[in-house]
Amino acid sequence: MEIEIKKLEKKELEKRDIPSWPIWEKEVSRFDWHYDDSEECYLLEGRVIVETKEGKKVEFGKGDFVTFPKDLSCTWDIKEPVKKHYNFK
Repeated sequence: MEIEIKKLEKKELEKRDIPSWPIWEKEVSRFDWHYDDSEECYLLEGRVIVETKEGKKVEFGKGDFVTFPKDLSCTWDIKEPVKKHYNFK
């Protein structure tokens, strides 16, 4: 299960209507998480390292568009407070 990270142009953000998605915020912390559905998110602020159960670490932050696959189990390690738009598929 791959976590996909990419940069989107402003036009693409608007095309996907990302500014209308709900916002989630979280302080510096560490916690386990499981995705029952695929999630797309766009980070407005923060820096995060996510580690999968297989031991793969992925780092992302402000300006990144991230897709988490359905059924992914991982640990979130928030290094800088996060503010993100999110959408479950």
